This record gives sequence, structure tokens and C-alpha cells, in this order.
Amino acid sequence: MNKGVNEKSELVLTPEAFAILGGGRIAYVRAIRSEDVPALFPQAPVLAPGLQLFSLHAADGTPILITDSREAALANAREHELDTVSVH
Repeated sequence: MNKGVNEKSELVLTPEAFAILGGGRIAYVRAIRSEDVPALFPQAPVLAPGLQLFSLHAADGTPILITDSREAALANAREHELDTVSVH
């Protein structure tokens, strides 16, 4: 087995590799619930439970922002010249 490749022949990146991926210009959008907000954004106000929200994250997983629509998260990424990628 090659180093950095798992049994499914997929590239496996370390958190450090993700941090520098795309020179800090790569981001992704993730659907979250309002219950997830305190862990991602401790400074955020308390939200009603059960809300569907979207968070924009840097390639290394660092949360950047939270919004109530995927389109708004993508627009913010474009506004800050971030390229969004699909993450599964």
C-alpha cells in the first residue's frame, strides 16, 4: 500500500495538508443544525433548536461563517475569492 493512500485508493490528507490546500483559497459548505452552532461558533448567540443552517469552512475545517442558506454561504465564499469544493 502506498503511503497516503487508503485501501480504496483514495488520497488521504493530514489536517496539516488540508490547512495549506489551495494556498488558503479552498473552502467548503456544510449543512448543520442549530444544535451544532455552539461547538463551531462559541461566540454565536443561542439559537432555537432544530434549525437547518449552513456553515462555510476553510479547507482545514476551520469554520468561517454560518448562514441560513447554502446560496448565501457560496456567495460569501465568492465574495472573499474562495473556491468551494464538494466534500462527502
